[in-house]
Amino acid sequence: MNAPSLPHAQMPTTSLAWPVKATRSFIGACERFPHSLLAMLARFSIAAVFWSSGQTKVDGFVLNLVSGNFVLGWPRLSDSALALFQEEYRLPFVPPEVAAPMAATAEHLLPALILVGLGTRFSALGLLGMTVVIQLFVYPGAYATHGTWAAVLLGLIVRGPGMLSLDHLLARQVRRAA
Repeated sequence: MNAPSLPHAQMPTTSLAWPVKATRSFIGACERFPHSLLAMLARFSIAAVFWSSGQTKVDGFVLNLVSGNFVLGWPRLSDSALALFQEEYRLPFVPPEVAAPMAATAEHLLPALILVGLGTRFSALGLLGMTVVIQLFVYPGAYATHGTWAAVLLGLIVRGPGMLSLDHLLARQVRRAA
């Protein structure tokens, strides 16, 4: 014979107590996770993505912290980069002779600034603009990738680079001087 069922409000809560307590504990630990560590990971990760892309557009200069490849020299726009903008990217409003060096420069300068945390919000805004252009005009089918980039960049724009950044050090100095 089946046991009589109790209305939901009268059900004993002891069986649910440990999952609720464990969930609350986990959420509490997540909320205490330092923003600065998360921001540093975000800065390094997004900088690596754009820096790596920029490295494919130049000859004469290689700096890859992950693989350990270093070739110090004077960077110049690669022939393949110009061809890429002429044949594959085909941006509607900017000639390839202008877009290729602009992209190569931005993909080196802005990630470097983000990595050290200097002008982070503005640099992230610049890379977010590049991401939007790439999504709309170059690879519209790559939303999953570009959405991930946008989420990381928006996190840096909204929450900032954290305490492990030059932005934080400069802001502290300005507050002391004021």
